[in-house]
Amino acid sequence: MRRLALIIIPYAWLLALFLVPFIIVLKISLSDTALSIPPYTPTLDFSAGWVGIKDFFGNLDFENFEFLTTDDLYWKAYLSSLKIAFVATVLTLLVGYPIAYGMANAPDHWRPTLMMLIILPFWTSFLIRVYSWMGILSNEGYLNQLLLSLGVISEPLTILNTNTAVYIGIVYTYLPFMILPIYSALERLDASLLEAAEDLGCSRFTAFWLVTIPLSKSGIIAGCFLVFIPTLGEFVIPSLLGGSKTLMIGKVLWEEFFNNRDWPVASAVAVILLLILIVPIILFQRNEQKQREAEG
Repeated sequence: MRRLALIIIPYAWLLALFLVPFIIVLKISLSDTALSIPPYTPTLDFSAGWVGIKDFFGNLDFENFEFLTTDDLYWKAYLSSLKIAFVATVLTLLVGYPIAYGMANAPDHWRPTLMMLIILPFWTSFLIRVYSWMGILSNEGYLNQLLLSLGVISEPLTILNTNTAVYIGIVYTYLPFMILPIYSALERLDASLLEAAEDLGCSRFTAFWLVTIPLSKSGIIAGCFLVFIPTLGEFVIPSLLGGSKTLMIGKVLWEEFFNNRDWPVASAVAVILLLILIVPIILFQRNEQKQREAEG
């Protein structure tokens, strides 16, 4: 009974917060747009009995999914989101790995302080942090003022409302999710392995490439998944920092729901996005399982 209770709790959580909402969204994606409340038909009416249930399922169709294949906006949004998420993940890895490496090699009494500095941004609202970058990256922002005062540039740079601003916002926001798993992997690294590699003739760089990188692979994979998966459906950062020219599927979802009030098409977009996300989620879970088996 104790084991059953431990199993039921997470499955009940997934049922209530994932499976049931997904079924609702899937049902809406198979409906038709209507000028009503809610803005779609058909709706399930139990008062009509079995006939009403039969009519309800009979009126569901896949027209919204077929519509997504006829409009270039949607598949371009998916491809653009995949590209931005991939590039942002690589940039976050390039920035985060040296920081995690420095933390792992810092003296023991400095590590808690460095860890606190990494977690410190989470104490501030995510929305406020993104808004702060608008003040930094705008034409009259602090970054341009600094560069102009130093004589590096002669006129303000246009960074806000570009993909560059989106990459900066994503890297800054999700950097802790990359640093922490890599730091956890590097902290467990046996320093004697590096000494043995150097004794066998390897330079420091070669020992780092042949020993440190492979042994920290689990942290790299976990960090990349933790950045890529939420970035793919990101909405706030591209909306505030990217402007109208940045095309991501999260923005398309918001416009379909709230501007066009086309809930069925928006739900179809969300269902496809979830199906795309299932692949990295499954790969992430398999990587975590292999890591646990290796440690066990």
